[in-house]
Amino acid sequence: MSALLLSDRIIQFNQHLSISTRLPKDIQVLNPFQDPVTSYLSQLFYKKHYNDTKTRTMILGINPGRFGSGLTGVPFTDPINLEKYCGIENKLPKKQEISSEFIYKMIDAFGGCDRFYQTFYFSSISPLGFVKEGKNLNYYDVKGLPDKLMEFIHSSLTEQLSWGMNREVVFCLGEGKNFAFLEELNTKHKFFHRVVPLSHPRFIMQYKRKRVKDYVDEYVKKLEFRS
Repeated sequence: MSALLLSDRIIQFNQHLSISTRLPKDIQVLNPFQDPVTSYLSQLFYKKHYNDTKTRTMILGINPGRFGSGLTGVPFTDPINLEKYCGIENKLPKKQEISSEFIYKMIDAFGGCDRFYQTFYFSSISPLGFVKEGKNLNYYDVKGLPDKLMEFIHSSLTEQLSWGMNREVVFCLGEGKNFAFLEELNTKHKFFHRVVPLSHPRFIMQYKRKRVKDYVDEYVKKLEFRS
């Protein structure tokens, strides 16, 4: 019997994502895969780029936001880049999301979508996002929230690793709180041999935009030497 394709594993994983832990009443879970259009678009993406059984190296962000994967179901991919770079037409609002803008500059420099997605798999520490008062919320922004999410985070990461991901190294988007959390988690559970931090795309685009090319080059250099 042939192995399950990685695309099928990812799609099943996304469709069954849920958080059972009770969260503070002013925090809502952002689950993009509950929207049929978003779910459909993400399935097209994964069937296009992950329809095989090859090993990928993981790149972990924080959690989904409303204007990137919250719309498309594809991490760090807004509707513009889903169409422009991934070749997946959509009728979603064509608004640029700045993290996605950087990521696709980097993917282009790496050699394009085909080469990049054959090598890497984007996910997040929390594969579901959070919204408070209509604004994106990071899982570490509220005291005590990471503890409430620990079972969800651990089980989600464990399942994704079971698909045959590279456990030698993981790249972490964010050199501050996200990296500190992942380092601590990895020290306890030994998911990966090494955790390599990268500056978060949003930080780069907001505060270091004049040096975008330098950061793109830094990403590509680190990703190329991932063993």
